[in-house]
Amino acid sequence: MGINLGDVFPNFEAETTHGTIKYHDYIGDSWGIMFSHPADFTPVCTTELARVLQLVPEFTKRNVKLIALSCDEVERHLGWMKDIQHYATTNGEFPYPIISDPKRVLAVQLGMIDPDEIDAAGLPLTARAVFIVGPDKRLKLSILYPATTGRNFDEILRVVDSLQLTLKYRVATPVDWKQGGKCMVQPSVKPEEIPALFPKGVEILKVPSGKEYLRMTPQP
Repeated sequence: MGINLGDVFPNFEAETTHGTIKYHDYIGDSWGIMFSHPADFTPVCTTELARVLQLVPEFTKRNVKLIALSCDEVERHLGWMKDIQHYATTNGEFPYPIISDPKRVLAVQLGMIDPDEIDAAGLPLTARAVFIVGPDKRLKLSILYPATTGRNFDEILRVVDSLQLTLKYRVATPVDWKQGGKCMVQPSVKPEEIPALFPKGVEILKVPSGKEYLRMTPQP
């Protein structure tokens, strides 16, 4: 099983460290990011959740609600959270919930199983998945990493910036784009529409083909 870009993200119900949640109710009118982990008390997972703790203010600025998932039980999550906060050098209330998925119901439904990672009971663990869900509850982006490769959450922030920008304006973000960088005019924009849509101007880059499709504009 799995989910494709543009699909409505499942409105699952799950037990978490913040109690029982229904996902659509949890994110409300916000953007949502769900990120999964193979298991509690494991090294790479601890560094990842700690980095997310440090970035919570940045995600909040972007109206993003976070939720993590691991195959272990809630009680085990609660103990692990102390290690995560210690590694992140933060304290206070843990700001985002961690889903408990011991029966791998969500892991299977969302296509997050890593066949190469098995727990002591012989059950497969979840891979390092990232799902970004829009306020319309549709999947905007998904990334899947193996258990041995930690994610770059600064890149995930960058992707959120791009998704939110391109939803609002008829631009695309080029390779290595960062907030404030030049954008590309979408191919669907007709030349006569440019003055109204892009008052800051558009630069057309010359290429050997002579085609005028590389159209750059300051970030709207």
